[in-house]
Amino acid sequence: MTDNADLAALIRTIPDYPKPGILFRDVSTLLLDGQGFRQTIDRMAALVAPDTRLIAGIEARGFIVAAGLSYALGLGKLMLRKPGKLPGEKIGVDYALEYGTDRIELHTGQVRPGQKVVLVDDLIATGGTALAGIDLIRQAGGVVEQALFIVDLPELGGAEKLRAVGVEPTALIGFDGH
Repeated sequence: MTDNADLAALIRTIPDYPKPGILFRDVSTLLLDGQGFRQTIDRMAALVAPDTRLIAGIEARGFIVAAGLSYALGLGKLMLRKPGKLPGEKIGVDYALEYGTDRIELHTGQVRPGQKVVLVDDLIATGGTALAGIDLIRQAGGVVEQALFIVDLPELGGAEKLRAVGVEPTALIGFDGH
């Protein structure tokens, strides 16, 4: 992580959401600030490996980050969607949540074998969704070695889980506490 105190100051913290004891890091306030969002995208774009060909965003806030990076870098954007959103042939990955499971999917044929893809989302916490995204892209034939986030909650261990599967996570901002 780098020092991005100016961006961190634009992120609202909501205590006790979604349950008591949780400090929810709300990036929507950063997105509301045009210059802050521009700086976020510019700083993240500077981190993307030069041989990257696709930016993969996880629904829904990850789409916002991925669209900005795709535009800034002139790269294609791969959408990792929730179930029931893709009309064509698709593959998917189920993953565990704190209470139950979820699924993300992508259209088949959107990733060429060996194509370098960077995974992006607004925040990494426990890493479950990011790990599912990495698995899905790899199943489609893509190479994922890098993941970018606006925020990391390091105490929840998600970044370490990504490193364990050979992906280097980078976040602009780290917040201690849940």
